[in-house]
Amino acid sequence: METKLLRIAKLAKSDPKMKFTSLAHLLNVQSLVQCHHELLIKRQLGLMVQLKNNIVKILKKT
Repeated sequence: METKLLRIAKLAKSDPKMKFTSLAHLLNVQSLVQCHHELLIKRQLGLMVQLKNNIVKILKKT
């Protein structure tokens, strides 16, 4: 799955005007679960960065 997506990314980067007619065959339960898991991790990291920044602001005020 990953290699197919990397191939598509390379093709799209090499020719930005290229049009892909169908990518539905790349969607399956495993890839959707993986994407969902990656989004959750990125969201958690973003929240941790915001929390750290807020703590730093509070500490600088005191």
